[in-house]
Amino acid sequence: MNGVHDMGGMDGFGKVEVEANEPPFHHKWEGRVMAMVRAMGANGGLNIDMQRFSRESIPPATYLAASYYQKWFLGLKKTLLDRKLVGADEIAAGRSLHKSPALPRGKFEMKDVVRVTTRGSFQRDVASPPAFKIGDKVRMKNINPPTHTRLPRYVRSKVGTIERINGSHVYPDSAAHGHGEDPQWLYTVVFPAREIWGDDADPTVKISVEAFEPYFDRA
Repeated sequence: MNGVHDMGGMDGFGKVEVEANEPPFHHKWEGRVMAMVRAMGANGGLNIDMQRFSRESIPPATYLAASYYQKWFLGLKKTLLDRKLVGADEIAAGRSLHKSPALPRGKFEMKDVVRVTTRGSFQRDVASPPAFKIGDKVRMKNINPPTHTRLPRYVRSKVGTIERINGSHVYPDSAAHGHGEDPQWLYTVVFPAREIWGDDADPTVKISVEAFEPYFDRA
């Protein structure tokens, strides 16, 4: 979807401030939020693409004012409510008030922590070979879906070159909305900076984007 989260190439937000020796969490609650998100993923309550879409759906003013883990919390809250995994009254009370619906993978215990904290693989097998090869010129589609997509706005309608074929993977545009994994071939597409940013861009710079096969056509 188009939103303030897709900030590539936008001006006026200032430089990225790097914090020296930044800790993983600045507050204890941030670690708890991360643990809740990972737990819901491990139990099958939601997947990573659902999580991303929930954060993208935060109203722009709230999104820009929120810290990183505040966005995680707000997105988790929205998803749990939307999927009826918790009730608004339970959020307000801060505790369980009703019997929870069954989750696909059930509960996990301490013995499952390593599995839960290990990032899974999203690579999948597909029957058809990739439709493009390294060196092919492609034009990115100019799409504006109201749903989740991993195609950034700044490359839409731009022409690039296939740089690498990365195998077939779960398709985020489908998985984010509970429509199944629908695996698609994933490519690295490289663009001259001037193709994206215009004549003022550094001619020596190239930009690579990982893009799924449905995101582009042959140029």
